[in-house]
Amino acid sequence: MELRHLRYFAAVAETCHFGQAADQLHVAQPALSYAIRQLESELDVTLFNRTTRQVELTAAGEFLQTEAARILGGVDDAVRGVRRIAAGRSGLIRLGLTGTAAFSHLPRIARVVKRELPDVALEIRADMLTPDQCDALRAGALDLGVLRPPAVGADVLLRTIEVEPLILAVSVDHRLAVEPVVSMSDLRDEPFVVYGSRDSAVNAAVLRSCREAGYAPHQEHRAPGTAVLLALVAAGLGVAVVPQSVRALPLDGLVFRDLLDAQHVELSLAWRTGEDNPLLQAVLDLLTTALLTDSVGRQR
Repeated sequence: MELRHLRYFAAVAETCHFGQAADQLHVAQPALSYAIRQLESELDVTLFNRTTRQVELTAAGEFLQTEAARILGGVDDAVRGVRRIAAGRSGLIRLGLTGTAAFSHLPRIARVVKRELPDVALEIRADMLTPDQCDALRAGALDLGVLRPPAVGADVLLRTIEVEPLILAVSVDHRLAVEPVVSMSDLRDEPFVVYGSRDSAVNAAVLRSCREAGYAPHQEHRAPGTAVLLALVAAGLGVAVVPQSVRALPLDGLVFRDLLDAQHVELSLAWRTGEDNPLLQAVLDLLTTALLTDSVGRQR
């Protein structure tokens, strides 16, 4: 049974008139009549009772009309779905984020994708450091990452979406908590709480900032992620220099202060080299525009 024959049958069943159905289908009436006879012959049933005055569905024809509507509806849905996927409008994106980006950027990412690409689902993996995201991208376990450059290893492409200043996090009872602005030199004798990963882009920027101020930081504690890092600072076990987006994680016993002379860190979208998924490209373009616009707006 050809889909063409099924569509012809559905048109005749709806109109109960071969001439009207032929006009609707933009085919010649003799060709339509021949196609219906072919279908009846293939099924070995009579689908229409025909007289010189009217065309009526038989019981078998009524059953096929219901089934044809279901089948053709499913085919049309499949065609639309395939076209949405090919156009980058439908599917699944597996997204990894650094600890801070999960708090500062994930809500905006989820909102804009839901609004602009409602048939795209996001599978989220949060609190992933840059090396882990790069490994997952190369292995095909992630489609897109939000990470701190530089990328670790080869075959990962980056697109910068934000440049953030570093700020100071201290406990509320720390001597610097009362200062509105702090200099890196003010931290010379302080114990630092830093990220545990040796490849942390934030740690590298903090180290450069300290060296420019003329000292090497005393790294008292290492934390596996941002939440633990801030908890250690709030407990008074040290100070931390962190990206500005960490302000999105308020914590009792903790205050943030601007730093005059600290480095900046970048936040980038990351994906594997050679990726030709149209859905990924659509999400990349959408997020680049949305997040860069948000970033410029916050800097003004």
